[in-house]
Amino acid sequence: MRIGVLLLAAQFPGRDHTDVLDSTVAAAVAAEEAGFDDVWLAEHHFMSYGVCPSAATLAGYLLGLTGRISVGTAVSVLSTAHPVALAEQAALLDQVSGGRFRLGVGRGGPWVDLEVFGTGMDRYERGFEESLELLLAGVSGAPMRADGATFGFREVRVVPPPRTRPRPDVVLAAESEASLRLAADNNLPVLLGMHRSPREQAELAAVYDKAAREAGHEPPGPLVASLAHVADSGEDARAAVLAALPRWLEPGLAGYVPVDGRPRPRRDPHGYARFLCDTHAVGAPADCAARLVEQVRTTGAAEVMLMVEAAGERRAVLDNIARLGAEVLPAVRAALA
Repeated sequence: MRIGVLLLAAQFPGRDHTDVLDSTVAAAVAAEEAGFDDVWLAEHHFMSYGVCPSAATLAGYLLGLTGRISVGTAVSVLSTAHPVALAEQAALLDQVSGGRFRLGVGRGGPWVDLEVFGTGMDRYERGFEESLELLLAGVSGAPMRADGATFGFREVRVVPPPRTRPRPDVVLAAESEASLRLAADNNLPVLLGMHRSPREQAELAAVYDKAAREAGHEPPGPLVASLAHVADSGEDARAAVLAALPRWLEPGLAGYVPVDGRPRPRRDPHGYARFLCDTHAVGAPADCAARLVEQVRTTGAAEVMLMVEAAGERRAVLDNIARLGAEVLPAVRAALA
């Protein structure tokens, strides 16, 4: 059972970008020291929800600072990136890190990023499968060419090829049945977001398992996300999250601007914070461990990533990482051994 941290580089009110990024780097180093297996980095553009616009770039920096822990993207947005360029980055990071880089990719959303980077709604709505096919070919080091609706080029081979064979780890974030089936067809594990309850994550995992078997693959367990905040008591943990999280969520969620003016559902930040406290690993150490074990057993997860920034301030986040490593991870691993 691999257990990692998910770092959003969340900009809580009153914190500037330099402080947020310095804290994100410190959190990644602390995660290695605390015994986590992975650091996963989110990618966002033009918003305070997360101030890391290139998860692969920050991953490269963190791979240089660390020596054991794997570092991955959760996720690199494939709808605004050239898949071959992203494959080159992944292969290069795999080479120089000795295989510690992990590539998570996703479709992203219909946001203004598509306009800024010139990829547009057509690439978002109809070009994802083609982009993923090219990415997987590139990151495997095999010769490839493109004759599709979106990409067209003569045969090339990514140089350098990856060190890890047959390819570095690739994980696909999946929210829809179409994405789950695409992951299954390509024998890719799926990442299931923390905005869903463990029961909802399990329902998506069941759709994926069925599709994988239909495609002739033995389905790997999903990578599931959870919020995790530990304190001396459940009341203290819940109070810390409910005091801090909505202050970040309200302006952060408002940063998602549809490129085509379509209406989008608005999530109440206070209600969302309560949902996360009610359904994920927020509480005293034993309670956090029990919830994580239950989530793994409910979803069939092969891996877990924990969003650890819910308290907002740098010291609180580092303390949370240290306590999770010392008081929660050993209990989870023992229960699931």
